[in-house]
Amino acid sequence: MEKPSEEKIMSALKMCYDPEIPVNIVDLGLIYDLKIRDDNSVYIKMTLTAPGCPVGFFLVEQVKEAVKTMCPSVTRVDVDLVFDPPWTPDRMSDEAKELLGML
Repeated sequence: MEKPSEEKIMSALKMCYDPEIPVNIVDLGLIYDLKIRDDNSVYIKMTLTAPGCPVGFFLVEQVKEAVKTMCPSVTRVDVDLVFDPPWTPDRMSDEAKELLGML
């Protein structure tokens, strides 16, 4: 079975959006870590823009589905939702900052 690539997984993650912010979670800087294991399972450490964000569960499920859909060789997706270090707007890409009028 073909090994999933980090590039393909990141492309899948760019399809995931916080419903309240029109920027994908990669450009928002919500992805802290990504590991592809030997068994083709994927580990993703991510955060939310705020710990009390009501769409946290939705985003985690969206991430799992996007990776499984775009990367059929992935056997499992484990998402670790963390809040340390806390997210700040500094983590956003320049494109995201520009889109949100921050540049």
